[in-house]
Amino acid sequence: MNSYVNTAVGALLGTIFVLMSVSIASEGIFHSEAPEKEGFAIVAEEAPAAGGDAAPAVAVPIAQLLASADAKAGETVFKKCQSCHDATKGGPNKVGPNLFGAVDRPIASHEGFAYSAAMKDFSKGGSEKWTFENLNKFLLAPKKDIPGTAMGFAGLAKDQERANVILYLHTLADSPVPLPDPNAATQ
Repeated sequence: MNSYVNTAVGALLGTIFVLMSVSIASEGIFHSEAPEKEGFAIVAEEAPAAGGDAAPAVAVPIAQLLASADAKAGETVFKKCQSCHDATKGGPNKVGPNLFGAVDRPIASHEGFAYSAAMKDFSKGGSEKWTFENLNKFLLAPKKDIPGTAMGFAGLAKDQERANVILYLHTLADSPVPLPDPNAATQ
């Protein structure tokens, strides 16, 4: 072999040795343990089992869930919504519309917000309202309840979490509508 080939092979092996040494040293210096508790759990939507696009059935009537709901806990859960929604009176629209006074408000009617075509269709020209039942079904799985909605949230699978958020939204109004009677719920 000539000396140029030996020099090139030596340089290649030397470079590989240096790179591996730096890699091993940096792994030892900058190694970090996995956190004990994750910062924010991302809830992924599960695929439907047997091909239906219909919204999942709500097992417990919302009137019964609201009877044991906690608005303070709902305010905590609502923090998941605050990146896209404002809930202050007269507050701005964000990615989603302002939610102050949303309970019993006509669907797709908040002034100044550009709703998706699917949401406008679902509102039936503003005749449909965000009733407790509509909110419960929508918050369970928004994309399944209103296919084509622009809301990218996977939903709140836990009944009590949904009820807490709905009760919290109920408190965000100048004159909240009466809560439904839990004894009259037959759904």
